[in-house]
Amino acid sequence: MKVNIRIGSGPVGFVGLLTIVFVTLRLLGRIDWSWWWVLSPLWITAALSLLILGAVLFIAALDR
Repeated sequence: MKVNIRIGSGPVGFVGLLTIVFVTLRLLGRIDWSWWWVLSPLWITAALSLLILGAVLFIAALDR
């Protein structure tokens, strides 16, 4: 019998990869963006997740 144990969440997703690319380019001096824009894939994803969660909770509250 084979048992697979998986630790972690797997490979880096698109947003993580894009953030790594932006940070690398910024540190190498290839782009001269503000750190807000370099890290934008992270905060935009977080903002969209919170917006969707808020919409779901709002709709769930209307159904009561």
